[in-house]
Amino acid sequence: MPPPPTMKKIRRWQRTLILALLSLSVVAPLIFVSHRLNFLTPDGRRDFLDDLSSFAYKPDPLKLNAIEQESAEELEEPKQVVYKENDFGVAISNNSERTNDSEDSLTDGSRSNLLEVNVSEVDHHERQVEEAQQKGLSLTDGDKRNLNETVMHNLDISTNSQSTRSENIEVGDKQSDRKATRRHQNSRSQYRKVTNHKVEEIKDQIVRARAYLSFAPPGSNSHLVKELKLRIKDMERVAGEATYDSDLPRSALQKMRHMEASLSKANRAFPDCSSMASKLRAMNHNVEEQLRSQQRQATYLVHLAARTTPKGLHCLSMRLTADYFALGPEQRKFPNENKFNDPKLYHYAVFSDNVLASAVVVNSTVSAAKEEEKIVFHVVTNSLYFPAISMWFLLNPPGSATVHIQNMDNFKWLSKYSTSKKYDSNDPRYTSELNYLRFYLPEIFPALHKIVLFDHDVVVQQDLSGLWNANMEGKVIGAVQTCEESESSFRRMNMLINFSDPFIAKRFDVNACTWAFGMNLFDLQQWRRHNLTAVYHKYLQMGSKRPLFNTGSLPLGWLTFYNKTMVLDRRWQVLGLGSDSAVDGNEIEQSAVIHYDGVRKPWLDIAMRRYKNYWTKFVNFDCPLLQRCNLQA
Repeated sequence: MPPPPTMKKIRRWQRTLILALLSLSVVAPLIFVSHRLNFLTPDGRRDFLDDLSSFAYKPDPLKLNAIEQESAEELEEPKQVVYKENDFGVAISNNSERTNDSEDSLTDGSRSNLLEVNVSEVDHHERQVEEAQQKGLSLTDGDKRNLNETVMHNLDISTNSQSTRSENIEVGDKQSDRKATRRHQNSRSQYRKVTNHKVEEIKDQIVRARAYLSFAPPGSNSHLVKELKLRIKDMERVAGEATYDSDLPRSALQKMRHMEASLSKANRAFPDCSSMASKLRAMNHNVEEQLRSQQRQATYLVHLAARTTPKGLHCLSMRLTADYFALGPEQRKFPNENKFNDPKLYHYAVFSDNVLASAVVVNSTVSAAKEEEKIVFHVVTNSLYFPAISMWFLLNPPGSATVHIQNMDNFKWLSKYSTSKKYDSNDPRYTSELNYLRFYLPEIFPALHKIVLFDHDVVVQQDLSGLWNANMEGKVIGAVQTCEESESSFRRMNMLINFSDPFIAKRFDVNACTWAFGMNLFDLQQWRRHNLTAVYHKYLQMGSKRPLFNTGSLPLGWLTFYNKTMVLDRRWQVLGLGSDSAVDGNEIEQSAVIHYDGVRKPWLDIAMRRYKNYWTKFVNFDCPLLQRCNLQA
């Protein structure tokens, strides 16, 4: 049955109405958007900016407090900087290094860089505060004051740097800027110190909880014991490897409150303060004993590594030895043999069984010399390493200098001397005959008048020709003194020599100034005149019968050359790069020779990284031989 006409009209009107509404919903937004696009015109843009300026936002109260002395109208628009997410400690360290560098050279050009660094530091501190708040860590009033001081210091430095560029202020203002930078560094380091107090508090809570656990009877499984063990595990997980409070998770504060509640329960259960103090003292004593044991073990391992030949150096020696024996007799000869015994030239010597070490001594000496053609370098080694060291210098000749390689086993005259002293050490650094060849210099070089002897753990940084013109004043050896008590290289005679022996106490002054081997100038003519080789043998034989001195060549040198030493200026040699981590960098840069005395030699993995570059820059690690033996800087 067809629908009535009335229904048809109703449906038609409904469809018309729906279509009209759809049309309106499509057309109306287009009209509205086209009207708003008028901001692309100058008038429309002005209207858009007016609308934008009317928008309000909620300011950061911490930032407003930090700059509360300035009004909003005086502030300029901040510079947009995008930062990467870095570790808080690393960022602080990097900023400190950049600020230190800026102190050394505050020129007009570098002041703009300083301004950028300071602005970055302010933003960095603010970002750290925001991160700490997000993780649930609260800032104390002291933290806020430190932050405010840091920001104000940065604003002061920025203002000073801008006024300097605009008004061309001279040296006085530069010094004031440096002082402001130092104050900023101090406030920043203070801020850094207080940001790890939560981590330290967590560690203290763990120690206290373990102390309370020790009061419980053995095998106790009470509710309090279970609770303390659970809290300790939770806090150890929370602390992890955290160094600063910003490294802690958001749940740290809640875990700390729970731990404090458990500790309060334990305090009520074990109220005896004297027992707690005794237990903490016992725990402290145990920790100190463990620390001493670990230190002894570390010292032993370091000395073991020091007297062990690294695999790479052994590989290099073996490859060079094989290549040497593949050469013919004529190919093994070195040029300029006529210079080996010429006393008018500059003669240097090193006694070594280490290929790379002797190469660095030769390369550094030649590279620093003004007249390298006058240099003759004598490298003395044993029969085991003679082929390897010879092959190295045949492949890598040191410029126009002359190299002479000698094998100590070819010294026929050495057999007439008795060097059979029994040493109480298994360290080859003290028992090796190469270490005692220094007392036979006149016999090794009979035609020479003077010679400079190096240890193989030195690096030469400056021209040494001035040594050859030094007035020896009848002395035999020139050396740098080690008798300053404030120096890390300080030595006293009784440190290595037994002054309780009447023979020693009668002939030597315990307060006599000591000196160092490493780089020494020898007058071989005076040596022969005083027959000091015989004096050395006398003390050597006496020391084999009773304990007169410690193992090593240094105490024997003090006895042999007593009152026959010329003092060299300290700039000729700086000591301690193999044992002291606090050698002044300026002294290193200004010294003619740097000495890695100690067990941490630069060719070992245990070397101090901050000093190693002075040595490695004289080794060509791109050499195929070094790469095949996996020797790297």
